[in-house]
Formats: sequence, structure tokens, C-alpha cells
Amino acid sequence: MNFARAADYAERHALEALLAVCGGERLFERYAPGFDAETPHALYSGTKSFWGVAAIAAAEDGLLALDEPVGHTFAEWSTGMRARVTLRELLQLTSGIGFGGLGNAVPTYAKALAVEPRHEPGETFTYGGIPLQVFGAVFAAKLAARGRTPHAYLRERILDPIGCTIASWRTLADGTNPLPTGAFLGARDWSAYGCFIASGGLAGGERLVSAAGLASCFTGSAANPRYGLGWWLSPLPHEFPDLVYASGSGGQAMYVIPSRNLVIVKFSRSASFAHATFLRRLGAG
Repeated sequence: MNFARAADYAERHALEALLAVCGGERLFERYAPGFDAETPHALYSGTKSFWGVAAIAAAEDGLLALDEPVGHTFAEWSTGMRARVTLRELLQLTSGIGFGGLGNAVPTYAKALAVEPRHEPGETFTYGGIPLQVFGAVFAAKLAARGRTPHAYLRERILDPIGCTIASWRTLADGTNPLPTGAFLGARDWSAYGCFIASGGLAGGERLVSAAGLASCFTGSAANPRYGLGWWLSPLPHEFPDLVYASGSGGQAMYVIPSRNLVIVKFSRSASFAHATFLRRLGAG
């Protein structure tokens, strides 16, 4: 891996932090002034990478089923196209819900549940934040009897055991935290999450989610073979066949290559950064 060449490319696109770890050991790091491995940074849509994994854990805990319709939880989603929308399709962004709900426009659960799909579920991929908020509403309803929120479940079930601390979350008008965006954390903490992914679901020798369940997060849909459950699949499948990555606005990225036990976290503030170009630089010997 040519970390220096990849870092040089990232620096031309407003690099703020770059950290590469293998098996938890730091291989390479570079930071802009004012940043280090602990400096909290917005993930933006990189936040989506938490929720497919949380959904797998919840399914294995018997809280939900990925292929259950939203209508099993909310009666208003039991007619029309809504009746055919499943939790998996919400996480894959193939629910038929139109574009929207990104940035500062993330709706509350109640407003997300009022949205009507525009397309037949499963047939189109539309990037946006509303489907994650619908999933959040379902997840919150299923956790209510336990007195937990989706974010508390994520923290207690996954993040605390792997040593990943979220510095802060955005808060919406109703006091809830959003799912499609809103997490702030440092490069070291996000890399801890990446190492958990690279290990196939292990933390300190303990299995938190099954390897098969985790692998389903990295299976694309018919509508978009390159997007799983909150994760993008490799843009360079010949060079990096098992690479998966989380991506957020401004060039935020976490690349995970399980076959190399390698995790690379990058923070920046550039709309022109290209994942494929960065990875080509990385793979140049």
C-alpha cells in the first residue's frame, strides 16, 4: 500500500485527517494543523454505516426481521405501495422513497412516516435520508418496551464493546437523534469500528454479530449492486475485490479491506475528492 502517495492526493483535496490501521496497529497517519487522531469530526452520511450493522444485531437478538414490512409496526403503512416496503429496502435505499432528508433537512420520525413512496419498492435506488428515518421509527417502536432508543442500542450493543466512542450526535427538533447523519467522532474511534468490521464481527475474541449476518451488509441490491446496508462496495473490484467503505459529504471516508485486515479513515472538506482516485494512488506500489 502506497499510503504516502494516497495521502498526497488527499492533501490536494483539503485533507484534515488520515489514519491507516492494521489489526488495531497504526501504519500511517497524517493530520492538518488543529487535527489529530482524537479530534471529533462530522461523518455526515458516513453515519449510515452504523445502522445496517445495528439492524443485523437486532435481528439476531430477535427484535426485528430485515424482510418484515414497515406495515407490521405502523398500520398506516399497510396499504398501497407502502405495504410492500421492507426494513431491508429502507436500509438499501430501494424503498421507493424519493430524494431528500439530507444535511439539515433530515425529518423527524413522524414526518418521515408521513412520506409516500414514489416508486415501486425494490425497483429503484434513490440516495437520501428519509428511508433511514423510517427505519429509525420502526426500530424505536420495537425498543420502546426496553426503554431504549436506536442510538442507545447501537452504543450498548456494538460501540461500547469495541471501544468506539461517539463524541456527539446532532439533535432534531423533537429531541431525537437522526440516523442518516449526525455522528461526530475522531479518526481513532471510527477506525475501531472499522477494525470490528474487518474482523467479521469480533471484539476482543467475542462475537457480537454473526459473520454471515455482517456479510449481508455488503451485498448489493438488484437496483444498485454497489450499495449494501449503509455501505458502498468497492469502486475498484479488480484491485480491491473485498473492499467496502462508508462515505460522507465533503470527502469523509472509511475504507475496510478485510483480506488485509486494513482500515483507513479519512476526514476532509472537499466536494471534489474521488474515492476511486484515492484508492488507485493507494494501490500503486
